[in-house]
Amino acid sequence: MTALKYQIALSMVPGIGNVNAKKLIAYCNGAEAVFNEKHPLLLKVPGIGKKVIEQLDSSKYIDQAESEIEFMDLHKIEASFYLDSTYPKRLKHCDDGPIVLYKKGDMQLNAMRCISIVGTRKATVKGKILCEDLIADLAIYAPTIVSGLAYGIDVVAHKSALKNNLETIGVLASGLDQVYPRQHERIAEQMQKKGGLVSDYRSHAKILPVHFAERNRIVAGLADLTIVIESSLKGGSLITAELANGYHRDVMAIPGRPSDSQSSGCNMLIKQNKAALVESAKDIADLMGWQEHEPIKGQTRLFEGLNKEEQIIAALFPPNESIGLDELSLQAEMPISQTTAVLLSLEFKGVVKSLPGKIYHLSH
Repeated sequence: MTALKYQIALSMVPGIGNVNAKKLIAYCNGAEAVFNEKHPLLLKVPGIGKKVIEQLDSSKYIDQAESEIEFMDLHKIEASFYLDSTYPKRLKHCDDGPIVLYKKGDMQLNAMRCISIVGTRKATVKGKILCEDLIADLAIYAPTIVSGLAYGIDVVAHKSALKNNLETIGVLASGLDQVYPRQHERIAEQMQKKGGLVSDYRSHAKILPVHFAERNRIVAGLADLTIVIESSLKGGSLITAELANGYHRDVMAIPGRPSDSQSSGCNMLIKQNKAALVESAKDIADLMGWQEHEPIKGQTRLFEGLNKEEQIIAALFPPNESIGLDELSLQAEMPISQTTAVLLSLEFKGVVKSLPGKIYHLSH
């Protein structure tokens, strides 16, 4: 519990951010050590300035962290530090992933198949039906559905997942003490029985407009694939798609007519080769390498053997040596995004281990 206190406290210090916080933790070998380290030594860490370091002397962040832990215990909220085994493996590969992720519910954050579905808040009737039908057709593959619990496509994705007995995870732009918008409190409660809620904001945090853009990195980072259903040329859905591309994750979009403003963002993603075109669940299964004759029955089942792509990647590892992501992608003649997805699958199966710096090593 002491370690968690300092981990949460460090996440509260303004001006540090997740990237620099990870640098400090690595340099000092732990969050508690960051608070105890001498200032001249901390100044040697790239990106860390004097004003930020001076704030580490304040005891208020430790006090706030202790209050947060008390609140968590009272309301059954858990927290995962980014170096913990309970932290989402996919999110570990995102440099700007939160150092502390709060969660509430009964969810599997490392499900074998996980996709994000996002779209406009002003969804059309047609867009909502497309979302419902797509998720219903995907049910045979039992993916976890991630979204942002916002109006429009987001909440339709969550409801459709529950309707089809799929686990669904909502990423909030607030602390887990509140649900925004409040109209979605009931669906949020239902989700906690078959999935749950996550956030990198502490309880009672003020909801700011910037939070909605920031939470999109978690929506993209938790999944292997982000699907955009209806989006204008501007908005959070396109931000999520860009983030997913930056994380070397796959992106797909449902196209629309050129005259439909709600489809202009999807069409642009496809036209610029930033997203693959999706018309059916089969398009998704084909891109992700999901086999219809071998669906996952439940979120905890793993394949008994390795598929063809996994065998190709596993065979490239030199005996007792590590190898980098770029080199594996080059030798396998696979795109980075595809190689990353295969490595993640191998990691789930215990075949490989991920090391810092996008380096991998065979587990056995």
